[in-house]
Amino acid sequence: MINRLYDTSLSLLTDLYQLTMAYGYWKSGKAEQEAVFNLYFRKHPFGGGFTVACGLSSAISYLNEYGFSKKDIRYLGTLTGSDDQPLFEEDFLEYLRNLEFKCDVEAIAEGTVVFPNEPLLRITGPILQCQLLETPLLNLINFQTLIATKAARMRLVAPDDALLEFGLRRAQGPDGGMTASRAAYIGGFDATSNVLAGKLYGIPVKGTHAHSWVMSFDTELESFETYARYLPNNVTLLVDTYDTIQGVKNAIIVGQQLRVRGHDLGGIRLDSGDLAYLSIEARKILDAAGFEKTSIVASNDLDEHIMDSLKQQGAKINVWGVGTKLVTAYDQPALGGVYKLAALKNERGEWENKVKLSEQTIKTSTPGIQQVRRYRNDRGFVADMIFDVRMEVSEKATMVDPYDFTRQRRFDTRYQSEDLLKPIFRAGKQCYEIPAIEDTKQRVQHQLSQLHEGTRRFVNPHTYPVGLEKGLFDTKTALILKLRGGE
Repeated sequence: MINRLYDTSLSLLTDLYQLTMAYGYWKSGKAEQEAVFNLYFRKHPFGGGFTVACGLSSAISYLNEYGFSKKDIRYLGTLTGSDDQPLFEEDFLEYLRNLEFKCDVEAIAEGTVVFPNEPLLRITGPILQCQLLETPLLNLINFQTLIATKAARMRLVAPDDALLEFGLRRAQGPDGGMTASRAAYIGGFDATSNVLAGKLYGIPVKGTHAHSWVMSFDTELESFETYARYLPNNVTLLVDTYDTIQGVKNAIIVGQQLRVRGHDLGGIRLDSGDLAYLSIEARKILDAAGFEKTSIVASNDLDEHIMDSLKQQGAKINVWGVGTKLVTAYDQPALGGVYKLAALKNERGEWENKVKLSEQTIKTSTPGIQQVRRYRNDRGFVADMIFDVRMEVSEKATMVDPYDFTRQRRFDTRYQSEDLLKPIFRAGKQCYEIPAIEDTKQRVQHQLSQLHEGTRRFVNPHTYPVGLEKGLFDTKTALILKLRGGE
């Protein structure tokens, strides 16, 4: 069954309520009404000061293949309501079978640092189609953004070291493993142990051997010698099966044998114990034996905080194998992205703003056809302003903090600016060239370099300024007051 799990149309990769709403739109004659939805998140993951956008490439692939197959339609025809009668009538199912994706999509490029409340994607088109895309787009963007951000944090801790993603065995199923491998690579990792990800995404693959290899021989030295004999160009030896220090000494014996044959000892791996102490002692032993270039690889439930601690303790680790806490996004398992209706075209062809109210200010949505303008100076990124594309925004724009109207900022021609949302689809046709994964990976590091170091720090990071253009802020405020009976 696992081999056939995804050998199917993915248009049913959605929640049932998206389809029941679609049916309601169709029955009420609203299916083709133009709408605008924004996909965004409300809070940075991991208590950080930045987030790395990821998953757009997957979303593009999904949208290019969007459509209901005959098998999809037959299955939907079997669904019943509480009265055991068909949930959907045949004419609606025929409508879905002939559905052609024709939305406009704007998005922020993968690898861009982004901030709360900024639309990562803006979907414009028939409300029925926009609605059906909510769940799959959130599924594709949320998790990859989360993992790419986690990986970027680890790269900040170890800017000059090799980072290897070892998480497939602990990932949340096959798709979780594949998705995490891709997002981790974009976020800053150098390679993965996931061979299928290497094949499909062009990610370098790396690996050593397990404790079981050592245990299958009479002695540790024999296991090392045998491994080196058959894979002399891939020798990183796991030295902590029995006694770590003795394991390092046995690895050196094998390293000397390799040099006689024209090869070398690539590295040793520490997977348990006091990694700071053991790496320092291992480095001394390796250097004394003339193996100064042999890497010391560390694994064992690492994350950015443990890595940072080991760095501060003077650990001599220069390759990090990170698994569980990366691919499961420990200790925040979900980004919390949302997808909200922001505007709806009325019968006169005019856009009407829409806002979702909440007792929690953070959950009140922003109306309008939004764009994000990023300001920068010679030192890097300065602030992001969300504005409505229908409103004229002058060079001397004023930005208002959405949670404190007394905090305002004025921009002028001293600042350079860029609008972040770029056209991806026009009337359902892709108009954007997906960058190579290597280019996206490099984009992340360049983006991070443009952030103030206070925004990049882990503990009490500086809040990067993001606000609403004053006209949009006033529009939102007036709409909220109107809906609450304030007018």
